[in-house]
Amino acid sequence: MPAHTSSKLTPLAKALLMRNAFRARLPVTGLGLMLSMGMAVQVQAQEWSLNIPAQPLDKALQAFAEQVNVQVLYNPSDVQSLRSTALNGRYDLDRSISTLLQGTGVHYQLTGNTLTLLPPASGGNAMELSSVNISGKAPGSITEGTGSYTTYATSSATRLNLSPKDTPQSITVLTSQRLEDQRLESLTDVLEATPGVSVLHVTGYGADSATISSRGSTVNSFQIDGVQTSSSLQTYLQNTAIYDRVEVVRGATGLMNSLGSPAATVNMVRKRPTYEPQVSLTAEAGNWSRYGSGADISGPLTETGNVRGRMVLDYKRQGAWVDNYKQDSFTFYGIGEIDLNDSTLLTLGASHITRDTEAPVGRVPLYYGTGQRVDFSQSDTAGPSWTYYDHELSNVFASIEHHFNSNWSGKAEVNYTEHTGDSLYGVLGTIARPGAGSNISSLLRYQPTDRQSTFDTYLTGTFSLFGRDHELISGVTLSDLQSKAPTYNATYSTGTYYVPDYFDLADTLAKPDRITETGKTVTHETQQSAYLSARFSLSDSTNLLLGGRVTDWKRDVDSTTFSSGVKSERLNKKTGLFVPYAGLVHALDDNWSVYASYTKIFNPQLARYLDINNSPLDPEEGISYEVGIKSSFNEGRINASLSLYKTELDNRAYWYTLGNRTIYDTESGTETKGVELEFNGELTEGWQVGAGYSYNDIRDANDARLMTFVPQHIAKTFSTYKLPGALNKLTIGGGLDWSSKVENLGFTQGSYALANLMARYQVNSNLSVSVNVNNIFDKEYLTSYSTWGTYGPPRNFMTSLKYTY
Repeated sequence: MPAHTSSKLTPLAKALLMRNAFRARLPVTGLGLMLSMGMAVQVQAQEWSLNIPAQPLDKALQAFAEQVNVQVLYNPSDVQSLRSTALNGRYDLDRSISTLLQGTGVHYQLTGNTLTLLPPASGGNAMELSSVNISGKAPGSITEGTGSYTTYATSSATRLNLSPKDTPQSITVLTSQRLEDQRLESLTDVLEATPGVSVLHVTGYGADSATISSRGSTVNSFQIDGVQTSSSLQTYLQNTAIYDRVEVVRGATGLMNSLGSPAATVNMVRKRPTYEPQVSLTAEAGNWSRYGSGADISGPLTETGNVRGRMVLDYKRQGAWVDNYKQDSFTFYGIGEIDLNDSTLLTLGASHITRDTEAPVGRVPLYYGTGQRVDFSQSDTAGPSWTYYDHELSNVFASIEHHFNSNWSGKAEVNYTEHTGDSLYGVLGTIARPGAGSNISSLLRYQPTDRQSTFDTYLTGTFSLFGRDHELISGVTLSDLQSKAPTYNATYSTGTYYVPDYFDLADTLAKPDRITETGKTVTHETQQSAYLSARFSLSDSTNLLLGGRVTDWKRDVDSTTFSSGVKSERLNKKTGLFVPYAGLVHALDDNWSVYASYTKIFNPQLARYLDINNSPLDPEEGISYEVGIKSSFNEGRINASLSLYKTELDNRAYWYTLGNRTIYDTESGTETKGVELEFNGELTEGWQVGAGYSYNDIRDANDARLMTFVPQHIAKTFSTYKLPGALNKLTIGGGLDWSSKVENLGFTQGSYALANLMARYQVNSNLSVSVNVNNIFDKEYLTSYSTWGTYGPPRNFMTSLKYTY
């Protein structure tokens, strides 16, 4: 092993040396050469066994310098509030430095055994959270490899890259480490773990989906890398293996969406190719015959690294606590980045998800016709083996982004997404009395196809006014969604089918032998919108965000009934719709800030919401207010917030039955008030915490409470702790989710809590073993409830292996 020498510098000496060098305009390479004279250049060929956890970057750099015996020159202000990526394994010098700095946006120059951290060529601050950092890659925003439950930058609320403390809305970021620790594998899993969000599992309309609500309204606003994607594309199918993180902005976000929902916007941020090669292989197995495997491969595709790629493969076989249920899902994701020059990046990518489900867990009647409660258990919810839900979701995308100078950047992205579904299932009627059977209420075949094309472009940068620097962003979003849904009549040749034993439904309900296409419905929805937003620096401690979006929206629904030849058309549109947004953030000191925000709401109803005359309902419209206080401690490793909100809404939809029809209508003057409290980040070294509490109260114009089927109080926590000393290979964790009492149509479910545990053991630098146990006390509860109900999963476990190199 070649000998080498080192002369270490204190952080102060390093800072002074770097400042003097930059002020004197000395070439950085020359500076490094002077400092490295007489040092052994062979150090770069050496390898070290390193174990440096993710931590503040300045501390990681000091640990790195001591273990590798190199000089590290940097300006302390440049690395403030940044975190390193963990090093655990054998590395040569180049790979160890690149891995340590991954996701920080910091560049470096290596000369001999002297490492110099570099600001960008423009001379600006490489680590500044500025609006010119785009693609969700702003310094501190990428969470992969950080080991953290929080992030240093987010853009989902305003599209400006701001720290959570400087964002004038409630926002939760489910980081890469949180997704892994808690095994949040689907978007539904993520939202079940998100504070302030309620998830009710239902079946219907061809999808084993969930009804998601926040702040008294249904969540139907979704984005991928900040670009809108329609909820009709079955976004709940998304697999988190594709994503670095999921950001959930609660409240109205009309500035970032063509149409503003008062509930929340869910932004899924894709994984990007890495500059250093990395491979991750996973395998898992659990009870109910569940197992799976995956691979995540990333790195440069050329010697210079100007072309980079990443591929993710994931397969899962899922069983359940009932007979017949089986689900197979497969996910593919590929992305490539090409540096066309120093200022221009081209990105190309695609994903494909399939999910096929046999005998999905169904809902059951909660009451006999006599009003007596049916004594069902979780195991009684098995469905016949011929019922199924099959889905395919495909996406291709391309983007180009360009840095015009040190202050201005632009990006344009195109997306095409297609979802196809196929399902067949039966719904039974009410059981008249104990011991009686039931007739088939309806047999449903559903086979939708949805296609969406989007174009999104924006320009962002800084400008000077009245002696201060401000930020500006302006963009255009175009969307075209086409949906086709044939209608079917499924029957039995024998006429009405009777099930003699409801508790043996899986074996006694026969498959319908007559399925006839009776009609079709074609929906065409377009949106064109433009927005402009500016963040004005009123003082060193106060920032004002002002913006607005103008939208043209149109939905055209054509329906045809084959037997009669009757055709109908429903047209609903809005032009020149203006949605304003205002937010004010005032920093009380380095750790605390207060904020207030205001925006309007315009939210079209679902196309199937028709009134008694089969006419579409008017869109929801209203105003949303929010005030709060936020804090950030430990150099940004801990973020906390307390928010109060109020939403005034008109044209809120509700439904009732008239014969065999479901009729929708609207009511105005509803008001929602609530409180949200959240805490995320590293409490002490090795201890990560994510916790939140929410209270929501929604009332109609007569002050009667609405949405009583959604808990008013929800608390969600999850935490992990890496043991110190000789036990530092072991990480333990757990969480508790609590929901208050709910009521709906005479049914009441009391408050309940679900407890979960996890443990991970780092066998060596490459291999780890994890165990997750959910619902450890085997609590029996319902996840949807009216005259029908759906049971939640009983106690279950999963063992996982992860191998990285």
